Amino acid sequence: MVRDMTFPRTRITKAVIPAAGLGTRFLPATKATPKEMLPVVDKPAIQYVVEEAVAAGLSDVLMITGRNKRPLEDHFDRNYELEQVLRDKGDDGKLARVQESSDMATMHYVRQGDPRGLGHAVLCAAPHVGNQPFAVLLGDDLIDPRDPLLSRMLEVQQQRGGSVIALLEVDPGSIHLYGAAAAAPTSDSDVVRVSDLVEKPPADQAPSNLAIIGRYVLDPAVFDVLSKTEPGRGGEIQLTDALQALSADESLGGPVHGVVFKGRRYDTGDRGDYLRAIVRLACEREDLGPEFREWLRGYVTEEM
Repeated sequence: MVRDMTFPRTRITKAVIPAAGLGTRFLPATKATPKEMLPVVDKPAIQYVVEEAVAAGLSDVLMITGRNKRPLEDHFDRNYELEQVLRDKGDDGKLARVQESSDMATMHYVRQGDPRGLGHAVLCAAPHVGNQPFAVLLGDDLIDPRDPLLSRMLEVQQQRGGSVIALLEVDPGSIHLYGAAAAAPTSDSDVVRVSDLVEKPPADQAPSNLAIIGRYVLDPAVFDVLSKTEPGRGGEIQLTDALQALSADESLGGPVHGVVFKGRRYDTGDRGDYLRAIVRLACEREDLGPEFREWLRGYVTEEM
């Protein structure tokens, strides 16, 4: 049966952030510290992601965690002892920064248990999300707040229904690192209609150079599809496979559209890109940028 696409649609308020990965690419730093807590300048990467969700109007955030992820919960909780020390010192600036992370959203946590892929992590959110559309944000992709990708995706979902994924044009030789989309233009220049998705295809088999990046706005029908999705690439339940099923049959949960992103994205998924993200963000900070850029110029000129 085709799903009801009548208007108005329910306003989306829930975000899901999968954060159960082991972070093996950052060992030994992640042996006892979650990769999501690695600092990007002076905030952990996960805080940028939650801030993005909140800026897009998502006030209810569910984190999918696992063993050794307790620091994530502590970071978004109150630390009364530290707050009192800062209050006694009269350090209102640091006090506000400490309280910011605990006041920005209503946080919830559920453990994935057995890590069986991104699709399985999203499926763990079903009891919390219920029968409402929701957003999924992956922590490896930090999106510059000056380029509100998630807000645009939420807008497209409200207009067109179904699910919306974030797409980025990449060098064809790099498409094997991503999920790839086959897509057709729509009346909006930044929106495409997705007809097929392939997880990490060889370059010569990719349907396009449109790569899926870590932002999704999903119809709740994805849960039913995920519950029936067999393990795919890497022996894991792939979210891409479930979205491919939705794109192939609209009766399951409406169409799948993509927003083609052309803004600033900071990839913290590997060590080199993580370091580049720190440098770029530090250079753009008003409080750090001028002095840091001057030092960086001197270092490059003299040492490189």
